[in-house]
Amino acid sequence: MPTKKILAVGPHPDDIEFSVGGILVKEIKNGNKVEMFVMSQGEASTNGTPVQRRDEATDAAKIIGATILFGDFGGDSHIVYSIENVMTMAREIRRFRPNVILVNSPDANQHPDHVQASQIVSAAARLARYGGVEELKDLKPHAIDVLYFYPATLNVGRLPDIIIDITDHSTQWQKAMSAHKSQLKTRKYVDLVVARARVLGLSINADYAQGLYHSDPVVLNLPTDITDSTRNF
Repeated sequence: MPTKKILAVGPHPDDIEFSVGGILVKEIKNGNKVEMFVMSQGEASTNGTPVQRRDEATDAAKIIGATILFGDFGGDSHIVYSIENVMTMAREIRRFRPNVILVNSPDANQHPDHVQASQIVSAAARLARYGGVEELKDLKPHAIDVLYFYPATLNVGRLPDIIIDITDHSTQWQKAMSAHKSQLKTRKYVDLVVARARVLGLSINADYAQGLYHSDPVVLNLPTDITDSTRNF
C-alpha cells in the first residue's frame, strides 16, 4: 500500500498533540508520513516564552515521529481569516501535497484562534486545487483526499463522527503531551485529555480513543462497506 501523507494543522503549539497525537502516532506506525504545521509560537501564553513553546512542540513532534514546521499567521491571539493567510496555507498544502488534512473544528470554543485557523485551512485546501490562482502558479495544484476536523482540547461537544482506537499508542502519546511542560503549570491538561480519551475509548470497548469530524458527507457504495466496529448494539 502506498505511503499516505497527513498534514496536521494547529493554531498553537500543543493543539495537535493534545487533540490527535495518538492518531498521528498510529498513522506513523502504520507507515504513513506526518507533518505538523503550527500557525503560531504561543506568543500570548501565560506560561512559557515563544522560544520555549517552539522547543516543546519540536520535542513533542520527535516523540510522535513527525516533522514539524511553524508558520507566521499574525501570532497567538491574532490569527485572522484573510486572503493572505489562506494563500500562505494553500502554498504549504501544495508543497507538502498531503492526502489527508487534520485541523481543529470550526465550532466556537475557548480560543478564537481555533475558529479562524479552521476557516483558513478549509479555504486553503480548496484553493490549492485550482490551477488558475495567480498567487500559487509557481506550485503544482494539489487536491487532497479528505479534510477532517478534530475537537478542541476542552471541547467535549458531540460524539465524533469517527472514533479511532489509540490504546496501543497511548503511552507514546502521553509522553508527547508531557513535553509541553510550560503549559502544565496552569492546569493538569494531560490528565484532563487522557480522561476524555478514556471515556471515548470505553464507548467502543477500547481503553483509549480519539475522534474526528467529517468536513463532508461520507460517500459509500453500500452501507455494508463499513463493517469494522467494536460497539455492541
